[in-house]
Amino acid sequence: MSPKELTYIEDALSHEQFLQKQCENAASSITDPQLKQCVKQMGNKHQQIFKQFYDLV
Repeated sequence: MSPKELTYIEDALSHEQFLQKQCENAASSITDPQLKQCVKQMGNKHQQIFKQFYDLV
């Protein structure tokens, strides 16, 4: 893997971590149960994407 490709994957990992944290923070402050569940699902999806990128390395 080239350094440029590795940098791209590191960038993608950071992005997914950030988005996952944002979803966690948002879900903790949402009171509507349906919206809270939706945001939690988005956080889980970002966690899955993070794992997929991590497995590339």
